[in-house]
Amino acid sequence: MKSDQNQNAMAAKNKDGVLRDVTDMAMGGTSAMFATLFTNPIEVVKTRLQLQGELVSRGKHAVYYKNVPHGLYVIARTEGIIALQNGLPAMLGFQFCLNTFRLGVYRISERRGLTTTSEGRTSVTRGALAAGVGGALGSIAGTPFFLVKTRLQAQATKAIAVGHQHQHSGTMNALADIYRREGFKGLFRGVGPQIPRGAVGSGSQMVSFAFAKEWLKDKGYFQSPLLLSFMGANLGGIVMTLCLNPFDVIATRLSNQPVDGNNRGKLYNGMTDCFLKMLRSEGARAFYKGVGANYLRLGPHTVLLLVCWDQLKILEEYFR
Repeated sequence: MKSDQNQNAMAAKNKDGVLRDVTDMAMGGTSAMFATLFTNPIEVVKTRLQLQGELVSRGKHAVYYKNVPHGLYVIARTEGIIALQNGLPAMLGFQFCLNTFRLGVYRISERRGLTTTSEGRTSVTRGALAAGVGGALGSIAGTPFFLVKTRLQAQATKAIAVGHQHQHSGTMNALADIYRREGFKGLFRGVGPQIPRGAVGSGSQMVSFAFAKEWLKDKGYFQSPLLLSFMGANLGGIVMTLCLNPFDVIATRLSNQPVDGNNRGKLYNGMTDCFLKMLRSEGARAFYKGVGANYLRLGPHTVLLLVCWDQLKILEEYFR
């Protein structure tokens, strides 16, 4: 009897042990990489929209990209259709790092009942905290890849170039070049806004996703797990975009700026300096540059990511 109890205790421990936690984290990263394959072209346009008219008043700079469809057309016509996947390896690396922690920490917390109330319903504060911590950790881990993907996606032919042009030949070349010129610290340029970007974006997305699924299920609108995931992800994408965009613009600006001989940014001294300079030069609307592109990327990306993630969770539960 005692032996059976010990075996049951050991089984319960293994059930929620380190191996399953690692599996949860891997599922998050894998889901994000799958979604990124389809949404990276919009990320390229978004990056250029956010850099267009940098520190120049509205109406006093050239407009090469009017919106997402126009941006996709201009890039494909001028640089070739392959340019729409600029920075894809770096973007895959960033999304894997970000969502391994972001979705992994949330899932681990969710399984242990740390994101719900005593009645079993989603808790705003607990859910936001779990997702926010995971998002912040993932953003820190993925900063070198975000830095590189921003620079690679900003690179363009002179006729349609916006922002500083770094001229890296690829992801590994960029990482090596940055490390050689700026040291290890240089790989984490722009980490300041990445932390609130990851925390706020993840917290708003995961909580709205969970709440939307609960509400839709309670109302009886959908019972299919796939449809619930799809509709919940759409709402999560909207909420996340509105909360995330200002931090995203600042992170893009800090990542792409040139540096001097002392490895200091030539345009901005940090997140606060970037915020103030943008506000003075471009106005408050600058913080929502590329917001349409951000949603058009985050909307489908969130749907693909969270639907894939939910299906992987179902499979993991089935085969466990």
